[in-house]
Amino acid sequence: MKYPAPVDLSTDRRTDPFAVGTPHPEFAWRLQSPGGQTGYGLQVATGADFATPEIVWDSGLIASDIPFGIAYAGEPLQSRTRYYWRVRIRTHDGQPTRWSEIATFETAILEPHEWTARWITAPRRKRTDTRTLYFSVKTELSAPIARARAYVSALGWYRLFVNSTDQTGHALVPRWTPFHHYVEYQTYDITTALTQGANTIGIVVADGRYRGTLGLISRRARYGNRLAALAQLEIELADGTAITMNSDDSWHVGEGRILRSDPKTGERVDLRISDKDWLTPTGATLRETRAEILTATKPTLIADDVNPVTLIDRRSGTITTTRAGAQIIDFGQNFAGVARVRLDGPAGTFVKLEYGEVLTPDGDLDTDYLPSGRDGWFQRDEAILAGRPIDYTPWFTIHGFRYVSITGLPQSLTTSDVEGLVLSTDLAPTAEFEVSDPALQQLWHNARWSLRSNFLDTPTDCPTRERSGWTGDIQIFGPTAIQMVDSDFYLRRYLRNVAAEQSAKGTVPPVIPAEDSPGRSRNPLRTTSTSVGWGDVTVMLPWTLYWYTGDITVLRDQYASAKLWVDQLERRAAKRKRFSRRLRGTGTHERYIVDTGYHWGEWLRPGASMVREIIHNTMFPNASIATAYFTHSASLLTRIAETLEEPSEAIHYGELADHARSAWQAAFVRDGGARIGGDLQDDYVRALAFDLLDDPDQRTRATHRLVELITAADFHLGTGFLSTPMLLSTLTDAGHSELAYRLLLQNTPPSWLAQIARGATTIWETWEGYGKNGRAHHSHNHYAFGAVAQFLHERVAGLAPAEPGYRRIRVAPIIGGGLTAASIQVMTPYGQATSAWQLDSGIVRLEISTPPGTTTDVQLGNRTMTVDAGKHEFIEHLGSGVADELA
Repeated sequence: MKYPAPVDLSTDRRTDPFAVGTPHPEFAWRLQSPGGQTGYGLQVATGADFATPEIVWDSGLIASDIPFGIAYAGEPLQSRTRYYWRVRIRTHDGQPTRWSEIATFETAILEPHEWTARWITAPRRKRTDTRTLYFSVKTELSAPIARARAYVSALGWYRLFVNSTDQTGHALVPRWTPFHHYVEYQTYDITTALTQGANTIGIVVADGRYRGTLGLISRRARYGNRLAALAQLEIELADGTAITMNSDDSWHVGEGRILRSDPKTGERVDLRISDKDWLTPTGATLRETRAEILTATKPTLIADDVNPVTLIDRRSGTITTTRAGAQIIDFGQNFAGVARVRLDGPAGTFVKLEYGEVLTPDGDLDTDYLPSGRDGWFQRDEAILAGRPIDYTPWFTIHGFRYVSITGLPQSLTTSDVEGLVLSTDLAPTAEFEVSDPALQQLWHNARWSLRSNFLDTPTDCPTRERSGWTGDIQIFGPTAIQMVDSDFYLRRYLRNVAAEQSAKGTVPPVIPAEDSPGRSRNPLRTTSTSVGWGDVTVMLPWTLYWYTGDITVLRDQYASAKLWVDQLERRAAKRKRFSRRLRGTGTHERYIVDTGYHWGEWLRPGASMVREIIHNTMFPNASIATAYFTHSASLLTRIAETLEEPSEAIHYGELADHARSAWQAAFVRDGGARIGGDLQDDYVRALAFDLLDDPDQRTRATHRLVELITAADFHLGTGFLSTPMLLSTLTDAGHSELAYRLLLQNTPPSWLAQIARGATTIWETWEGYGKNGRAHHSHNHYAFGAVAQFLHERVAGLAPAEPGYRRIRVAPIIGGGLTAASIQVMTPYGQATSAWQLDSGIVRLEISTPPGTTTDVQLGNRTMTVDAGKHEFIEHLGSGVADELA
């Protein structure tokens, strides 16, 4: 019997990627064969016919049942070269499949010395230069074009134009990195954009993350104050001529339609100026002059290795007019992106477009609810009209919004005049969840919208206020993100930035990138680089990615960073600094208690004030929380060391975790587990979720106390950022699934569904979202509390990995909460897995489908069954506790 060949071949998690920047890309495929995989053979070649001289790697038969994370191990790859690869597998009966369809990848510039382009900039003006720069060069090509590539980067966000064709679009590149360490470049196939004869190459560069307004304190030029561009164009003509065009001082630079553009505050344009004429053979920019070579800055260049930010959706809008005369566009959904608005009126007319998430009770756009809006310029674009209708969309800014308020426009807008453009990184969706409760369904959609809104050029906390890559937020949300979208390489990229910004001592800035650069600027938030829960992203996120993808590479890549973090916690714990150590009386255990440095703590429990929390955390670091995370990360690091086959280090960190656990118990557990830490809900959630209690009786008492606290709160949660993602699963594992459902379905604040009841279309930063005066406060698009979607996937619908990468799957849905149906589809590394259950007249029917190469443990009622890959159906009569598999 000949089994079908593997499908869905990918290189570095991308299909036929263009410009791979690593000499050892990773290959993956999915199985169609019901016979599974016991081995594979992989070939890589420079030609599609795989002739012997063309093959650069033939793996031979490798015994392995893993169809992903296979690193290239052939002859050294050559830069700027197209490669072809294919794979076949050996099945459980020892038979090989046919070769797969051919996949491709093309390498980027792999060696630094192969860069011949120069960084160019505009002649220096005043220090506070805010101009958007228009670079251009003209060239004549003597023959048709056979092949052409452009390798481009900038200090600032850029768009590349070849003649009149925009090659970059909404991509927001280069992505945000620690620019003093490295800058990413992009590769474009410009073969069809060039033409025989006259051509114009143009690059527009705006502030972007390099010079634009950043972070909570909204400071500019954190990395530099001179924008620059870099371009290396390599062209092969049909007559065999090879041409390399480099950015240098033969290029020109001037100004154009965009007068100023900031990623956070917005864009100002003069629509009377053409955005096309300068790209014609005879066109020129305004105030054009020769470009200058930027000699002071020579950042390391690395290839962009994830899909770009792109247009993922379009939203229609409705239009109303306020009493003050502003036209308000409501797109019906909070999201990140920009708007397309048709602007028409007399030339020179000034129009203001303001973006926001909420309205005031009077129906006006509310920009005061976020501190950054109080300076009068926030998420605001301005346009000078051209005297003719123009569809205007900003190029180099992005907004978090549901509403746009437009003033100064003489025309009355119609629905055809406006459109919301939803922007996010192009990450394929990998999960689809459905449930019988409409409010829960909306909650899941809200979590996905918040993910999309914040997975931009780096994972951010919110698309409005600071737009920073907070480590705590992504540590919390990582398990949900990796299930919802194909975000493995996207989050690996974030971890690479974490390691680059991590100090030599091991501390980690709370925002990544850190929004500063040596010798130029320093972010005051670096004083909080000691915070647990945030810095633990170094350990917890790599393990999360490994657990859900099965790819050990992320553990290897981040191992040094993870050890640095845990080692500095160990050193800080050993130093006796705080007077409280003398009062606790825990003896030798004190050297394992972390009670120094700043910690953000649980963060934003219901009703909490940000300012009061910061003051309290500064004065009284919560040693119970800090030591709990020290213990947990040391335990995870033990598992990582074991996985990487580092036995001596596994022993070391295992002993360290044991010491820290004992110290935490001695210092913070009272009354046999009935009182822990500050006696708040999160104290007990951490104790149970992190397995900090050795004695089963202690676990029972801690569980009882957690239930007491929830009951005393009238069945409302009392947790903040750190513990909320663990709350419902902790209750379920402790035998209180109905209480977990009661919290999940609670519809009065604080709760998830209270936000739904108030019309939320994304997840809010705080549980309340609004003050008693009816005015909004804080961000209305934060994904942190949306981590509850993990519970929806893994407990409500009931499908979770039981081993890394879903090699073994656990299906154990929780039937309850008045729900009558739930289902989940997840694209695992082996293929799609589904779990769907329905409850009707006391009978539960469960249908599952799992991909080849996996095994599934099914728990329904009191019975656990193990089944092979494929489709299965089970039935349970509620009350009997017995589940049967149907034929």
